[in-house]
Amino acid sequence: MAGFRVLRVDHASRHADIHAVRQQVFVHEQGVPGELERDALDPVCTHALAVDTQDRPIGTGRLLPDGRIGRMAVLAGWRSHGVGAAVLDALVQAAAAAGLQQATLHAQLPACDFYARHGFIPEGPRFEEAGIVHRQMRRTLGSAVAIEGLDAALAITTAIIHRARRRLWIHSRQLDPGLLDAGPVQAALRRFATRPHDKQLRVIVQQAAAIQAADAPLLALAQRLPSVVQVREVNDPIDRGLASACLVNDRGDYYFRLMGNRLEGEAAIALPSRSQPVEDRLQRVWDRSRDCTEFRALGI
Repeated sequence: MAGFRVLRVDHASRHADIHAVRQQVFVHEQGVPGELERDALDPVCTHALAVDTQDRPIGTGRLLPDGRIGRMAVLAGWRSHGVGAAVLDALVQAAAAAGLQQATLHAQLPACDFYARHGFIPEGPRFEEAGIVHRQMRRTLGSAVAIEGLDAALAITTAIIHRARRRLWIHSRQLDPGLLDAGPVQAALRRFATRPHDKQLRVIVQQAAAIQAADAPLLALAQRLPSVVQVREVNDPIDRGLASACLVNDRGDYYFRLMGNRLEGEAAIALPSRSQPVEDRLQRVWDRSRDCTEFRALGI
């Protein structure tokens, strides 16, 4: 697949290209009525336009002045090549540059996992829009957000793993059954662990024997990729008394739970001023903990 680039454009200058993509995706593919593809808000929006090396439009999306992202569309032949992610990132950056505190969107249900990987958290019930079932999602910009419920916990966990570059930390008493073994989270972990560059996943657990008995999927990944996934059990008496759990990556993302047996907690995307102290604390706990070499030796 050839290369592409994403431009931040105004509606007046590239409206023909913007609507060519939207017409193909929304009207021809999804059956959305043509009159709903355009509206009076287009001229006041910031638009992101993805073009190929010959400047032909291949994807688009828009940002409303209030921070709502919409009209995300990528031509069929360019899907799964990072175009949608690049368009979304350009719109999030535009929202941050405008001083907005959050970006929101209405995600079609099949696209919810995509948006979750990029830090958007689902909220509220499902609803229909243009005859298609959607769910509202929100990404907070420049500050922490409270995480409540399984849907939000799965979304932020997946995002932190997906966004990690080379380093990822997990601290959990028993590897959080129902969270760390969920399908989207496991897929993100496998993707991180098998990337073709140097990376490291450090896992700190409180009760090694309990997670060994539970045959946690993350331990199987540690067995297959011991140079990438390293597991240690807390050894210091103070560390054994820790009730918290957390997930941190090297892009300033974190999810901290004061009570590790509950999903409620605090999280942020791209907020290194808050994530770095959490990572520093984990490093100290790691240095005091023992290496769980038995996980690799027992062939679990």
